[in-house]
Amino acid sequence: MICITGAGGTVGHEIVAQLESAQASFRVAHHSMEKVRAARARGIEAVPIDYNRPDTLDEAFEGCDRLFLLGPNAMNQTQLELNAVEAAKTFGIQHIVKLSVMGAGEESYSLARVHRPVERAIESSGVSWTFLRPNSFMQNLVTFMSQAIKADSALYSASGEARISHVDVRDIATVAVQALTEANHGGNAYTLTGPEALTYGELTSDLSIVLGRTINHVSLSPAELKQGMLAEGMSEELADRMLDLERYIYEDQAGLISDDIRRVTGRDPRRFSDYLLEAAATRTWDVDEVPK
Repeated sequence: MICITGAGGTVGHEIVAQLESAQASFRVAHHSMEKVRAARARGIEAVPIDYNRPDTLDEAFEGCDRLFLLGPNAMNQTQLELNAVEAAKTFGIQHIVKLSVMGAGEESYSLARVHRPVERAIESSGVSWTFLRPNSFMQNLVTFMSQAIKADSALYSASGEARISHVDVRDIATVAVQALTEANHGGNAYTLTGPEALTYGELTSDLSIVLGRTINHVSLSPAELKQGMLAEGMSEELADRMLDLERYIYEDQAGLISDDIRRVTGRDPRRFSDYLLEAAATRTWDVDEVPK
């Protein structure tokens, strides 16, 4: 059986959908009892999980031989995932598929330094592993940026005109499902990107065409972006972590294009233009009154 942690997140939700379609045997682990109850109502085996409570890790992992590992997006995420790795060893997990980040091996920015210590612990655990190292998600345009696009017809960043090879979470999930259900992925770290690297200026130009109104990329200084993050209620620690990601992008380190999705799945990754059309069809960025 497969245990899916982070099952309520952007990637985890898609992994669950694909495992359901494949009629695979799996269990989801949620932090929220509300999500546990909702999953059970759909006929999915679900348990609560708290990475600080070993008893809940025991319940989540018992009887499972494969694990998709993604801890909470917290400042102590590294330690929480290390707790899970120890529990996985105890309960006989045979293969861990860990969601990491692009460039984790070099540890040259904040999020890489969150994930690489967990990767090292898994490598030394004696458990078979696959690391998924995706670039920024296409879906971030909805989950994190949609309000500004609706309200201001703008997308804000401190990454200038650097290029990013955004990746669709559905492609990440497909690689994850194959790594969880096939036997030939052990010891591989896959860098997962889209097929092209776009600037935010190019991206907003495409989005403008799709929506039929002008969407601008507003390039801010790091101090200005941080001020906006803090005004929205983000903690200073988390804001600084996100600003270091912006620095990594600004330095043109996020434009790498990898063929790992094609190598694993046999098909090309989705293009951002196709994702924009799909998202627009759901009226994601509609506004009651289109700005003039």
